[in-house]
Amino acid sequence: MPEFFDFLKHKYAYVALGEFKPGCFAEAQKLYEKAVSTYTTGFKGAFLLQKPGTDQGIAVIMWDSIEDMEANQNDSLHLIMKEMAHLFADAPVTDFYEVCSEIEPA
Repeated sequence: MPEFFDFLKHKYAYVALGEFKPGCFAEAQKLYEKAVSTYTTGFKGAFLLQKPGTDQGIAVIMWDSIEDMEANQNDSLHLIMKEMAHLFADAPVTDFYEVCSEIEPA
């Protein structure tokens, strides 16, 4: 019954809330997109949200599992994140969430 167990399996979301130095959001967005492009196995999509008129943002990266996210850590990703670090006003707040509901349009 693999279909039944697949139905019970939940995705995970890595969420980062942060603020960039004034005028740095666009540069951070390019680096975010570059970082996300390195993801492969278990990667289910990503969103970068910007609070209008500010340099505040929320990154949401969807994974099949936390293990998949950890498996996608590589030297290229670490270099991109190091390049992005100086753009933050303060260190971002990050956490993992289990996706409890997922509703798609009909």
